[in-house]
Amino acid sequence: MIEYISLPFKLTAIEIFNQIRELGDAVLLDSCQPESQFGRYDIIAAAPDRKLRVNNQGTWIRGVSSSDWSLTQKEPFSILNEWLEELKVPTDLQAPFNTGLIGSFSYDLGRHLEKLPSISEADIHYPDLEIGRYLWAVVIDHHQQHSHLVYHSDWINSQDAERLVERLTQPAHHAAERPKFKLNKPFISNLSAKRYADALEKVDEYIHAGDVYQINFAQRFQSSFEGDPWQAWTALRRIAPTPYAAYIENDQGAVLSLSPERFLWCNAQGEVETRPIKGTRPRDSDPDLDLALQEELSNSEKDRAENLMIVDLLRNDLSKVCQPGSVKVPELFSLETYPNVHHLVSSITGRLDKPFTPLDLLKHSFPGGSITGAPKIRAMEIIDELEPHRRSIYCGSIAYISACGYMNSSITIRTLLCEQQQIYCWAGGGIVADSDIASEYQETFNKVNNLLQNLEMHFLDF
Repeated sequence: MIEYISLPFKLTAIEIFNQIRELGDAVLLDSCQPESQFGRYDIIAAAPDRKLRVNNQGTWIRGVSSSDWSLTQKEPFSILNEWLEELKVPTDLQAPFNTGLIGSFSYDLGRHLEKLPSISEADIHYPDLEIGRYLWAVVIDHHQQHSHLVYHSDWINSQDAERLVERLTQPAHHAAERPKFKLNKPFISNLSAKRYADALEKVDEYIHAGDVYQINFAQRFQSSFEGDPWQAWTALRRIAPTPYAAYIENDQGAVLSLSPERFLWCNAQGEVETRPIKGTRPRDSDPDLDLALQEELSNSEKDRAENLMIVDLLRNDLSKVCQPGSVKVPELFSLETYPNVHHLVSSITGRLDKPFTPLDLLKHSFPGGSITGAPKIRAMEIIDELEPHRRSIYCGSIAYISACGYMNSSITIRTLLCEQQQIYCWAGGGIVADSDIASEYQETFNKVNNLLQNLEMHFLDF
């Protein structure tokens, strides 16, 4: 059964994460309240009882009592559905996450779901899927202004739960001091301006040949670092609060996400929503110019057409697992504003059909259409041909899938990955028939300059 213990609402998600981080495999899903105008819940958890990892060597499982991973031939989504079913949680509960799964789904997980070429270089070894089953979590509800430790009493006894509460509410836990984060050099791109332009010329050829209607093309920025990535994430969160921010760390590295984009949401009643972003303009410090940029984006025929293509793609993806006739588009071309950009956002909804689960919805829609292009599989083939390196965590997803039937997930844009003392960040945009190469190239910088420049400003060390 699910039990709740109230916690002081004054405890922030960052403070709670600091208190539980040493327990291992810590995760923070942060709505960045009150700075962000969107979002409601923060979810913080650690010490999963089971973990699942998918990489190019196969599917691996690890239990809480062992540090050893065992190889399995079972299909990973089937395993995860079984893990949720074992918890036997009712659906009428107080919070959207009441024990369940939390983890990251890299873009390259798509290679395990579809037959794709292997042209781009695979120089990052972070898992394609890394997810844990968490039997307790702290859930902060910013609308109701309350916080709870949520735990499964069939799996965790009350004494252990009380020890967790004590850990959370006592003065700051004095962990071993971690080395300060620092960058060793400025970020550099894996594409020169010329190579970017050459790739877009090739995309244009594919579009005019009728292969695709749109391609999401990206460049990757890379530096090397030392120290604790958590310090970098907390600095970025201050300057870029977003509703789908997340920090995940494990023995493979750390994911630092400041994503504004929802991928898939599903509640216990089977209601489904996805909110693709297509269309971007930079912010301006002059209020009149900023308003002009908003109006330009809202009225842009090119951006609206690009957004509509992805809406149609996602309607098709949702229709694979939703009840016939239930897929609707209640919101089209809405404007959302963030600290550094304006975005054009739409909403597609549906109702999950039986016997599909939220994990089935994610599997059949992955990766998100807003960051591939249309049609999806051909777009992914062209991305693999033209982008020099595999995307890894970029344009994948971070998700929680609760045992009570709720799921929420992001698209991992505005996301950095720290692995083997290297730090990576990506930025891309949708390319259509009338795209301007110079504008598209600049747009990639507009999307991540606030992240990369702030890291260089505060942490670059020569």
